[in-house]
Amino acid sequence: MKAALQTIRRLGASNPYLLLTLTMLMWSANGIAGRVAIGEVSPMVIVTLRWLISCSLLFAFAFSRIREDWLVLKHHIVRLVLGAIFGFTGFNALFYLSAHHTSAVNMTILQGSLPIFVLMGAALFQRTPLTLLQAIGIPFTLAGVIAVASQGQLDVLLAFNFNIGDIGLVIACLSYAIYTLMLRNRPKVSGIGFFAIVAMAAFITSLPLLGLEMALGEAQWPTVEGWMIVAFIGICPSLLAQLFFLKAVELIGPGRAANFTNLVPIFGPLLAIILLGEPFHLYHAVALMLVLGGITLAEWRRA
Repeated sequence: MKAALQTIRRLGASNPYLLLTLTMLMWSANGIAGRVAIGEVSPMVIVTLRWLISCSLLFAFAFSRIREDWLVLKHHIVRLVLGAIFGFTGFNALFYLSAHHTSAVNMTILQGSLPIFVLMGAALFQRTPLTLLQAIGIPFTLAGVIAVASQGQLDVLLAFNFNIGDIGLVIACLSYAIYTLMLRNRPKVSGIGFFAIVAMAAFITSLPLLGLEMALGEAQWPTVEGWMIVAFIGICPSLLAQLFFLKAVELIGPGRAANFTNLVPIFGPLLAIILLGEPFHLYHAVALMLVLGGITLAEWRRA
């Protein structure tokens, strides 16, 4: 962990864009891990162990910083728990459940809808004004989501016969968008302290879901390969990517850093095709262009 923190400082001091690229690569790989985990470890076991690993490492190597920030954060505990439920527990539970019903290509393209959902939520609930380009970009991205969910077939769209995994991913993205909007006025503490407490809340709130999975007889504890997958998820997408992102935001600001999320629907399908051999259909290409085109329009003025 100390070595990781030193690496972050060295890389971030000279190249925050490298940190952001690595972050998006790890977040893209999370979709691949979700698919590979099928048959090796069950979804709620992944969610619980993911945050247990992250929390253990954070509290082991950054305890003094977390303890200092807790003096402020304890006064916002309800908000922190809600943030954990929407942004970490809820999102990840739906994410790994959806992996059993859809492809990694679909999962990563649909994740590209996140910035637009945040934009829509900010306009509806926080009275943030929309520019003309942002208003044009929203239907482009939503059209891309519909193209993936309907597999480019008009009869599927008209019959509302969507893949349950794709619907789960859209709901997961909406859940994470709520968490993102809640971050607008987060307590003024260090990023590591804030992330550690929310991650701990995510671990605790994941336990009832794990209990339900066990009660239904659907829990599967990791195989040897399953432990490798869980370790990767707990260390890379859950911990290192978050630390890299926090450092990059510190260096270049949240607006410029957020633009790099556009890389997820690019890296994800490439990894799915290369590592899993998943097919890439014409409707995927159309959806990808619509999603990225919509985000580009929405972010044009800020960029």
